[in-house]
Amino acid sequence: MRRILFPLLAALPSAMMLTACQQPDGQATGKDGAAETSVQTTASAIASSSADPDSPGPAPAATASATSISEKLQGGEFTMEYSWPAAVSAIPALARRLGDERDRIAAEEKAEWRDMIDDCPKDAVSCRNRSFGKEWKVVANLPSYLSLSADVSTYRGGAHGDYGMESLVWDKRRGEAVDGIDLFRSPEALGEAVAARYCKALDQKRFGRRGIELPSDDPFSDCPTMDELAVLVGSSNGKTFDRITLYAAPYVAGSYAEGAYEVDLDIDRAVIAAVKPAYRRDFSVRH
Repeated sequence: MRRILFPLLAALPSAMMLTACQQPDGQATGKDGAAETSVQTTASAIASSSADPDSPGPAPAATASATSISEKLQGGEFTMEYSWPAAVSAIPALARRLGDERDRIAAEEKAEWRDMIDDCPKDAVSCRNRSFGKEWKVVANLPSYLSLSADVSTYRGGAHGDYGMESLVWDKRRGEAVDGIDLFRSPEALGEAVAARYCKALDQKRFGRRGIELPSDDPFSDCPTMDELAVLVGSSNGKTFDRITLYAAPYVAGSYAEGAYEVDLDIDRAVIAAVKPAYRRDFSVRH
């Protein structure tokens, strides 16, 4: 994934590790015996994996999943929010993948937060708090693909947190996930196909926020390359991909104060020519 805060991580054995260490009253003991942990998970009902094949009647409908974690220690707090929509729950392999990622991130972020607490001066505040958030959303749900975006936010001390976006496309036929940019022959090929339209649209947005022409010596005046962006593929017809969104996180196309930049483009023949042959039949020109 390009220009994202956290790539998809390797799987852990169990998606239930977040709740396994809880005591009956919802409190868990940390390494110093003083940590207070709260975990709340709304479990997904995944029809194809939870239904009893011998029982009559339809399988339960898939539902959205959301996990909320809060742990307090030595005057500091770690919080985490992780969620995905019902469309993910309807695909057991994808739900397991994201559940494994959630557990992996929770374990790593919490361990780093505890180390940060140990190294934090007694009179400091910002280095005692840490947070992570990830919300998956549906961009397009096609017969053969589920295209997702993820809003990712973090706070690891300091004046402000960071945020960005990830792309994931689940190939229902192959049962595998790829980054949006990996549907194309290369970032350079996609860049050549959209450069003129993308850079013009981006400059218009930057001018709208800055109110001035872009000076040539400004480091935020350049047009980002495709490997700096999150590439989301969408659909207006529910059958094929016919539009793309190019997302530039803060500091990619402008300062942090300007925020992120999103540019939506219709897919044309030049973009289709940049698509890998294996995926080309699933793209169409938007008229």
